[in-house]
Amino acid sequence: MKNIHHALWLALGLTALTGNALAQARSASVDPGKREFDANCASCHGIGGKGNGALVPFLTKSPPDLTLLAKNNGGVLPMSRLYDVIDGAEVPSHGSRDMPVWGRDYRIKDAEYFMEAPYNAEAHVRARILGLLEYINRLQAK
Repeated sequence: MKNIHHALWLALGLTALTGNALAQARSASVDPGKREFDANCASCHGIGGKGNGALVPFLTKSPPDLTLLAKNNGGVLPMSRLYDVIDGAEVPSHGSRDMPVWGRDYRIKDAEYFMEAPYNAEAHVRARILGLLEYINRLQAK
């Protein structure tokens, strides 16, 4: 009987350790900023952010190399300016704009997803943009 209890405890312990290891591996692979970048930016800016995306031949203006943003700004990533460009809220409605207004796109997609469920639209958009900016920060040339 004592051996059965030891075996059960051992099995329970191994199950707990395996579950914990799998949970850690899964959470480590979740990268919301990279996911936003891959879904919305890489087609123009390229997978590595160098401005060499698949859509470049179809654009009237070449996208900037995002890996040099900090280097070209005295070593500091211009977060506020990038946030405004991505959000697009300050862009006049009839003005010219080369890059899509992702803030508006996020708001529309979120409204379609959440529908009648209560949620804070501005907080959700801000979180998506800040995640994206954190990822762009990781792309910066050293």
